[in-house]
Amino acid sequence: MHAIGIDIGGTKIAGAVVDELGVIVREDRVPTDAASPDEIENAVVEMIERLSDGQEQIAGAGVAAAGFIDAAQSTVYYAPNINWRHEPFREKLERRLDLPILIENDANAAGWAEFRYGAGRLVSDMVILTIGTGVGGAIVSNDRLFRGGFGAGAEIGHMRVVPGGLPCGCGAHGCIEQYGSGRALQRMANVLADAGGIGQALADVRARKGTLSGHDISDLIVAGDPGALVALRELGDWLGQACASLGAVLDPQLFVFGGGVAQAGELLLDPIRQAYLENLPARGYHPEPEFRIAELVNDAGVVGAADLARLHATGR
Repeated sequence: MHAIGIDIGGTKIAGAVVDELGVIVREDRVPTDAASPDEIENAVVEMIERLSDGQEQIAGAGVAAAGFIDAAQSTVYYAPNINWRHEPFREKLERRLDLPILIENDANAAGWAEFRYGAGRLVSDMVILTIGTGVGGAIVSNDRLFRGGFGAGAEIGHMRVVPGGLPCGCGAHGCIEQYGSGRALQRMANVLADAGGIGQALADVRARKGTLSGHDISDLIVAGDPGALVALRELGDWLGQACASLGAVLDPQLFVFGGGVAQAGELLLDPIRQAYLENLPARGYHPEPEFRIAELVNDAGVVGAADLARLHATGR
């Protein structure tokens, strides 16, 4: 049976009809009007109606959005990019649609897709970290998505790694998001550019363009620039330390890394593995996890939301 997945992003709403093998059958997308919750509701309803207008039998629809979602997968406690505060979004959608609806955190939906159909499909316990502007993540334990007692668990990006460290947008200090994200990589690259020497190529690009973008740093990483690689290794070291803490608590079989920075592949995974092993308690006395790059990339949110909606609707 097919299901519909919707992924609400900061600039667009993406949707798709997805089959039981995680294959997208049909898709749609529209711009996001993040300033208007009513317009987002209307856009989601209209997209689900369009996607339902086919030959497939639709079990239900899952909607993924950034923010804290309650344990019943119904109410959005808080969304950083949309003016949602204790928003009963599932109830509003089900009132207008003749389908079972499920609301899910976007990182959880993407992580579930990776677990079911991507890099994690052969394990039962997995942690995924998405390295983009910030750090997102999801946890699968014993084949189940971990949400926590109130539904807002697995906020990996806000795990503290430096007490009293850099201020974070969440209001705390020292979160891994400030040391292991794409924004952190830019900060590290700029520090190296300021120092000259090994960071001279970074400084040259910044002088020519006026700023160092993530794209610029990625290009230099691919080109093998020593300064850009030093910045990437520093980022990987922080992420590896965070993974060691997660490993001590969760003991996953696999760590998966997605997001734009993960396109660096083994250049990112190597320092993560090294830092993980250096910080792992009782190293050598139990099996060590694997470290892989995510496979589904841009489709993970809609695929995961659809699969979770199908499982919710069918009771499997």
